[in-house]
Amino acid sequence: MKLLFISLGCDKNLVDSEMMLGLLEQRGYQMTDDETEADIIIINTCCFINDAKEESVQTILEMAEYKKSGSAKALIVTGCMAQRYQKEIQEEIPEVDAVLGTNSYDHILDAVDQALAGNSLLTCDPLEGLPDGKMERILTTGGHYAHLKIAEGCDKHCTYCIIPKIRGPYRSYPMEDLVCQAERLAAQGVKELILVAQETTLYGVDLYGKKCLHELLNRLCEIRGLRWLRILYCYPEEIYDELIETMKNQPKICHYLDLPIQHCSDRILKRMGRRTSKADLIRIVETLRREIPDIALRTTLITGFPGETEEEHKELLEFVDAMEFDRLGVFPYSAEEDTPAAAMPDQIPEEVKLERRDELMELQQEVAFDLAEEMTGRELVVLVEGKVADENAYVTRTYRDAPGIDGYLFLNTDETLVSGDFVKVKVTGAFEYDLTGEIMV
Repeated sequence: MKLLFISLGCDKNLVDSEMMLGLLEQRGYQMTDDETEADIIIINTCCFINDAKEESVQTILEMAEYKKSGSAKALIVTGCMAQRYQKEIQEEIPEVDAVLGTNSYDHILDAVDQALAGNSLLTCDPLEGLPDGKMERILTTGGHYAHLKIAEGCDKHCTYCIIPKIRGPYRSYPMEDLVCQAERLAAQGVKELILVAQETTLYGVDLYGKKCLHELLNRLCEIRGLRWLRILYCYPEEIYDELIETMKNQPKICHYLDLPIQHCSDRILKRMGRRTSKADLIRIVETLRREIPDIALRTTLITGFPGETEEEHKELLEFVDAMEFDRLGVFPYSAEEDTPAAAMPDQIPEEVKLERRDELMELQQEVAFDLAEEMTGRELVVLVEGKVADENAYVTRTYRDAPGIDGYLFLNTDETLVSGDFVKVKVTGAFEYDLTGEIMV
């Protein structure tokens, strides 16, 4: 039987999808990317913000048409939307045969069996404990890089965020399981391992009584075959000395850190439920740049949070201009039901949110271009992603660029390169967020 698997949302959700794909392939299902020939359709959904929710709903409705027509025999919905709206999905979209919550993806084979037998299934295990973290995965990222989800859930309870309600409390995967999974990925040819979680910096606190991300990194650095380790989703207030020292001393760890700060106004940060102040953020960034001078810092901001004044927006613009983050993303505030922020007064009109986002991104584009120009002449090692069609050029990434969210270095060469190769280059130019370069002889 042929199976179509659609994975929506973040890289953490993608890891769950790859786990499910591993189980399904072992059962012998044949994968297809053509919905017209699929016997089974599985959608791993996202509902973090309104846009993601709408994409998930639209995808489910589109795939339900193939169930109506009879070309598909089973339609299964998993992931965050399944966890949050399990009953609504079953009641309002009767074509859906099975619904699996965020902590239940290891039941995917049972869900398929029940759906093919004509039975409906609703499985949303309690948001405690973890599915087996040692399952075989089917990589969907091209094979030379992969994400390693080191923990599930979150305890922060920021006022705008629904994640604790749909992913549960913070739960670290045992270190031995993560090392085992990383060793298997390296044996499959993975060169770059990207550590992800709702928050990576707190890894180990629940299991071992202390922050252990630096210990995990040291273990991963010992794995033969891995060349780069990259860390995403580090809450700034949780960054600690041993982590910085490990990043400085382990050559495999990219000098790159993702710090979601969301805002700089002390009043807005407090309304958001964040645990930093503007002074804290400046101190943390200065510490990182002092200790690791070539570090690339990425962050994300929310604009148009309830009650944000024009003065606070201007304060954020000035902060972005002064801090010169290497990479930055901006999201207009999305009011999520069942969150404290959604019930706050002084909600900002949508057009104002978008205007403020655009102003921030225009400023960041100038910052990013200036920083990119400063890279001209630098010698860097890059990871080859693929070839540019009909040109003697390749798409590559530097240590400063996470896949899918940052820029590229376009490498002009007559040499034949393969995805996953590491090449030493000299940066020859810059445009917007990307660089150009040539192979060093």
